[in-house]
Amino acid sequence: MSLLRMPALFIGHGSPMNAIDDNYYSRAWYELGKKLPKPRAILVISAHWYTNGTAVTAMAQPRTIHDFGHFPQKLHDKQYPAKGFPELAVLVQDILEPTEVETDFEEWGLDHGSWGILAKMYPDADIPVVQLSMDRNQPASFHYEIGRKLALLRDEGVLIIGSGNVVHNLPAQVAEGEPFPWALSFEQFVRGSLTSLAEPHPLFNALDREDGQLSNPTPEHFLPLLYVMGTWDKKEPVSTPVEGIEDGSLSMLSIQIG
Repeated sequence: MSLLRMPALFIGHGSPMNAIDDNYYSRAWYELGKKLPKPRAILVISAHWYTNGTAVTAMAQPRTIHDFGHFPQKLHDKQYPAKGFPELAVLVQDILEPTEVETDFEEWGLDHGSWGILAKMYPDADIPVVQLSMDRNQPASFHYEIGRKLALLRDEGVLIIGSGNVVHNLPAQVAEGEPFPWALSFEQFVRGSLTSLAEPHPLFNALDREDGQLSNPTPEHFLPLLYVMGTWDKKEPVSTPVEGIEDGSLSMLSIQIG
């Protein structure tokens, strides 16, 4: 199959409200969806599917998961009826061998880290979507290597999206507050490390830094970035189509490979 090589994206998804709000971020995602080549399918690695072991959704019609608390009923009523792609799930299992990848036929679906951005990027929900979970028991290098293996899917028309936040410290949030110095420092470090050719990649140990620990008290919102960086061939352009830090401690930085 000869298809245009798809880019790979890390999207800073922020508040679930971005799925229904009209704001700078939601408009930027919409424009990004219009500018990119239309994918054959989408594979999402979301911060909100953080599991023991690795799993992939394999149902024909994934449910829309409202995995959040006290938000307006309009958000809880929102549905994203994209189809699944069981054949892609099987291909992901094959690619990632010998890592064992469980097929999920009914337990999960599309969480808000996935449909929250896709509802803006592809509002017609006309592209099949599969989610891959992140194994909480593995080191940063494991997540990066998974991304390296998945990179060949980009040549098969699959858009790989990591969904999280480079800086994600919700307890530190201050409504409409200026970015904390450690949030700015860590985001700048990440930016400066994206195209590093060093081995091991400097992002592997990013959360060992003091500003990394303050920016990410838990790692799950940072880790999807490693999957996306793993797909980089070390020659393609790397850009940041969306930027901003909300409420002092929530980075909305998005990164595009290719």
